[in-house]
Amino acid sequence: MKRNSLISHLCKYGCELLREGGNHSWWHNISLNKRSAVPRHTEIDDQLAKKICKDLGIPPVK
Repeated sequence: MKRNSLISHLCKYGCELLREGGNHSWWHNISLNKRSAVPRHTEIDDQLAKKICKDLGIPPVK
């Protein structure tokens, strides 16, 4: 999956960029107070995208 598709999905469900790390961007779900790291690769494995969504408490990307 493309990173831009995942970022769009995160924004759609109310997640916001918390900060930029060395190799990852940290995203935060304010309503559930959960956060997760998103790597800065152009392609993100589907299983990793599913895990990121689970960590943030939002539905997985289809």
